[in-house]
Amino acid sequence: MSWAYDQILDGIDRGEIRGLWIVATNTAHSWIHQGRCRDRLSRLDFLVVQDLYDTTETARMAGLILPAAGWGEKDGTFINSERRVGVCRKVKSPPGQAMSDFNIFRSVARAWGCSDLFKEWESPEAAFQILKRLSRGQPCDITGIRGYEMIENAGGIQWPYPENSIATATERRLFEEGRFFYEDGRARFIFSEPREPDESPDSEYPFWLLTGRGTSAQWHTQTRTSKSAVLRQLYPRQIYIEIHPTDAAALSVARYERVQVTSRRGELEARAFVTAGVAPGQVFIPMHYEETNRLTCSAFDPHSRQPSYKACAVKLRKAGDDEHEIKRSSRAAMARD
Repeated sequence: MSWAYDQILDGIDRGEIRGLWIVATNTAHSWIHQGRCRDRLSRLDFLVVQDLYDTTETARMAGLILPAAGWGEKDGTFINSERRVGVCRKVKSPPGQAMSDFNIFRSVARAWGCSDLFKEWESPEAAFQILKRLSRGQPCDITGIRGYEMIENAGGIQWPYPENSIATATERRLFEEGRFFYEDGRARFIFSEPREPDESPDSEYPFWLLTGRGTSAQWHTQTRTSKSAVLRQLYPRQIYIEIHPTDAAALSVARYERVQVTSRRGELEARAFVTAGVAPGQVFIPMHYEETNRLTCSAFDPHSRQPSYKACAVKLRKAGDDEHEIKRSSRAAMARD
């Protein structure tokens, strides 16, 4: 069983992980409690980042960057959210020293002297055949897919598609026949008793900070979307915070003024958007800006290990106010109801 993301980072603290190879993930931006995450990455003996861009926050921390090809610069398969396996074909060569992920892995294996372990990796389609074998008998069994040509002719194939499958409708719902992936065909549900959040607003940090998607022109850590001049015109260039009018009045914050936002882990300055789109006592900051995860806390779902990005406790003050005014504003926010 492999380690979950948070467990890998915990392994750095224990000295069990001294080198880390990160592929197509901008951890230094996107991971929760950003200050602690960056400190961990900085303590590695060696950090390797394999990515399309060398400008990500994580790539800038790397000891070695492996430039990877983009989706139109390599052959391979992908699986989308409806379980559909599709084929991506190379339409141009990658620039400079960039290589496909497939060739990077194979080249590293050769350099490490373990090419024999990758002798079946003759092509991306050959690697797909290995994936097929590994899927046998699993819920995602795709042993019935012969190869790339079959996938392309079908316009994509949904798993499960085990060996000897009879071609069915191009769109299928999982479990529509009422059988689940257990011997008796019955579903299993995992229940946990509801628990209080790891962190809630109090007299010192009186606001709920909510994070999430900002606009349709932004995506995740903006590794790509920030490179588009057109998309950059469709959302605020600088980080902003949405505040309810009642709270803004209590804090003497006017529209577009700068607000200092502080949690128990870090702080940032953001421009105030005064709006009734958030409830009193709540504020919202899009996750796409580099600073946002300075504030979020290290709480995790016990089953999925998914971080609790969505909510934590913060305090606010108008940028430039002194400490006395911070405390007074916090009390006003707590008493507003």
